[in-house]
Amino acid sequence: MGSKVAELALQKGYDVFSGYAQHLPEHGLGVKFDLMDGSGVADMVRATQPDAIIHTAALTDVDLCETNKDLAYRMNVLGTKTLAEAAREVGAFTVYTSTDYVFNGSRGMYREKDATDPVNYYGYSKLSGEPYCNAVARTCVVYGSRPASGKANFALWLLERLTRMETVKVVTDQYITPTLNTNLAEMVLELAERRLKGVYHLAGATRLSRYDFAIELAKSFELNEDLVTRSRMNEMRWAAKRPADSSLDTSKASRCLDTKPWNIEEALRTLKGEIE
Repeated sequence: MGSKVAELALQKGYDVFSGYAQHLPEHGLGVKFDLMDGSGVADMVRATQPDAIIHTAALTDVDLCETNKDLAYRMNVLGTKTLAEAAREVGAFTVYTSTDYVFNGSRGMYREKDATDPVNYYGYSKLSGEPYCNAVARTCVVYGSRPASGKANFALWLLERLTRMETVKVVTDQYITPTLNTNLAEMVLELAERRLKGVYHLAGATRLSRYDFAIELAKSFELNEDLVTRSRMNEMRWAAKRPADSSLDTSKASRCLDTKPWNIEEALRTLKGEIE
């Protein structure tokens, strides 16, 4: 997502500083810093003097967050706090990327004012970072046409496996609103441009199970959907519990933003065009 935000912001004519830890960014002027180095983060913000900061950096490995809670807290909570405090010093507007995992998943299609209740430490750490920033963009299962820091997202991982004619197990009982990074980046940029404060659910407009998402991907790319086999969440060897239905209601974004959340058909059509 961060790379796509930088790419689209450059196309709009903005000066873009792209923060990174290890992998030199493809778009924007690379600025290397450690999110857990408080003084280094503050120095970076003072040096660049941004008008807006779109904060997409996080420890997103859900199981690692569960087994190393101290690391998750330092990155996702304290790192966000430090960045937001530095932003306030220079008058920068902060947009924070959060997650559907702030909800317990008992019913799905969550709205912004619904009670939060994370069932794992990743969700807790991301929720704890929300109050520090001007705008919060909660999203769900972000995917796109390029790997992030060399790691394939769910869509690319699935397409690679199916292209090699390999069988893939996907859970049928976890419901999501998968989000194409291009659509998400456009909506997040609008939050920053218009300085829209508060919490927004910025995700895809279609709720479906991970299994059904995989089937839709296979159909869109004319791959063998029979290679996608059914599994259940209780069969997965996860260290952290996952919410069963963390789908997000995006009606607020549809009302308030010029850029609307895309349905699955439009998102996959765009994804295919980007890959091709």
